[in-house]
Amino acid sequence: MGQISVKKNVGGIEGLCVITPAVHGDNRGYFMETYNENDMKEAGINIKFVQDNQSASIKGVLRGLHRQINYPQTKLVRVIKGSVFDVAVDMREESPTYLKWYGVELTESNKKQFLIPKGFAHGFLVLSDYAEFCYKVDDFFHPNDECGIAYNDPTINIEWPIPDGMELILSEKDKALKPLK
Repeated sequence: MGQISVKKNVGGIEGLCVITPAVHGDNRGYFMETYNENDMKEAGINIKFVQDNQSASIKGVLRGLHRQINYPQTKLVRVIKGSVFDVAVDMREESPTYLKWYGVELTESNKKQFLIPKGFAHGFLVLSDYAEFCYKVDDFFHPNDECGIAYNDPTINIEWPIPDGMELILSEKDKALKPLK
């Protein structure tokens, strides 16, 4: 396996993984494999991804928390420009970690990737002036299947690293999201 290192069940939540690829650099720059099916299988991760997505956001944008009900998606997320605080919330009612969250800073320099299994709500906060966010999914997007939870739901109590003076920027859709209770 040499091309990736995988921390499994991060935050004590089954299925969540932080993946760090091997980066080969010299005075010209660097090279890394952003995804290698064989390395993932060797690490015990066997997922068929069907779509790649990319978004760009400015500082203070908070996207989420989003999830799909009938067509849940596993996501492999990473940042190629800037920095975000990325969060997954366990929404699997049968899970011992139901409603537990885990967050990780993903940056263009640390090159970490976050694997979020089916059954999780997901969101992120842009910490840098600008960020580009990429993710693979294992099912196609079904617009009528998406729902969400307010980012500041007191039941979940995510500790977003919101610096003093940062104004959050939410979409109208995300502003309308309600807490669980």
